[in-house]
Amino acid sequence: MQKKIYVAGMDDDGTAAKVDAAVKAVAGVTSCVSTAAKCQVCVDFDGASEDAINAAIESAGVTVLG
Repeated sequence: MQKKIYVAGMDDDGTAAKVDAAVKAVAGVTSCVSTAAKCQVCVDFDGASEDAINAAIESAGVTVLG
């Protein structure tokens, strides 16, 4: 499954890299690409819960919108 998640607080590429690392550490996530310019995180996952993915994003200091 693929999901596009919009976020607030991802102001630079360094923060985007932290978000990528946190989300990729979630069991079941197959890929993650964070784009600071678009304030979005694109995640491919199989078996991971969306709550766990959102928690990983927020653990990097970014707020999940919606």
